[in-house]
Amino acid sequence: MKALVTGGAGFIGSNLIEAIVDDFEVTILDNLQTGSLKNLEAVRDMKIIEKSSNDCLSLDLKPDVIFHLGIPSSSPMYKNSPLLVGEAINGMISILELARQSGNAKVVFASSSSLYNGVPAPQSEDAVIQVTDYYTEARLAMERLAQLYSRLFEIEYAAMRFFSVYGPHEEAKGKYANIITQFFWEMKAGRSPLIFGDGSQTRDFIHVDDIVAALILASKKGSGIFNVGTGKAHSFNEVVSLLNSKLGTDLKATYRDNPIKNYVMHTQADTTKAKSLGFEAKVSLDEGIRRIS
Repeated sequence: MKALVTGGAGFIGSNLIEAIVDDFEVTILDNLQTGSLKNLEAVRDMKIIEKSSNDCLSLDLKPDVIFHLGIPSSSPMYKNSPLLVGEAINGMISILELARQSGNAKVVFASSSSLYNGVPAPQSEDAVIQVTDYYTEARLAMERLAQLYSRLFEIEYAAMRFFSVYGPHEEAKGKYANIITQFFWEMKAGRSPLIFGDGSQTRDFIHVDDIVAALILASKKGSGIFNVGTGKAHSFNEVVSLLNSKLGTDLKATYRDNPIKNYVMHTQADTTKAKSLGFEAKVSLDEGIRRIS
């Protein structure tokens, strides 16, 4: 089978490719804005096209399954450049058109738990999504477009609402990397991690290995919107404590007033629907932090 992975040189994409390259004929589409070819050094037998997902219709591609991960993936990116909303939506339309022209390839794509801003935890897929920022409007529009193509053209899709993903290959993301990884980089260098607020805010932190497992399962069965989290929430203060234990340090966080008006205080996935795919996260936060290097 042929798999197209947009954003394949990025954080999640490169981890996915390492897992599927032996089972699929893989083509990677990545403009390398937040990805790096270094992430693919351990991978062989793949084709890399250094273009955006928005360019996919101009290329000679006919995949059986599309993993669409090449989407600007952080709220601050959209705050700095609101036109990214249109870019993300047009990229999604291009991918769905490619799926249709390829004989109804299945589309598995990255959505986000940021959609649940203002929704009490645990958050489920049937929650009413509120108007909060540019990033979430783009992801919600992408989900609705997938639903439209499903109704009009019978395109199977899986919108994967990722919770707070961390793990290897985040270096190229820089300041957009997960907070666990950013704290680790700072503390490893002997610096105090900076927390906006008092550190009591919580996230459903999920290791990228579990994300990869969910993506593969979704490519084989199921259609619709799925939360991809652990179902457990941990505070930023707890993360600092676990990182101190890993590093053998005793660094204290620096706390500052939170300047973000629409800040998400708590995320925790309701994982009931994901279990219909056969998915359940296996990497605990303790284990995931032990794996960081």
